[in-house]
Amino acid sequence: MSCPAEVGRNNLTMRTFLRRLTRLSSGFSKKLENLKHAVTLHFAFYNFCRVHRSLRVTPAIEAGIADHVWTLRELLAVVN
Repeated sequence: MSCPAEVGRNNLTMRTFLRRLTRLSSGFSKKLENLKHAVTLHFAFYNFCRVHRSLRVTPAIEAGIADHVWTLRELLAVVN
C-alpha cells in the first residue's frame, strides 16, 4: 500500500505533465476514453522512457521490468 506522500507526489506529477487534469485548462478531453489513453501514455512514458534524476535510470529498469531506456518509437510500437 502506498503512503499518503507517495500518492500526493503521484497526483502532483500527473497534474504537472497532463494539462487535462488541471482546473480550468483548455486541454480537456471530451471523451472519457481519450482521457484514459492520455493517462496511460503518460504513465508508460514516465516509467519506461524518462530517466529520473534520483534513480539515474527509469523506474521500470529499477524494478527489473525493463533492461534499457525505451525510445519513444519503442513505446509507441507497444502501445499501438
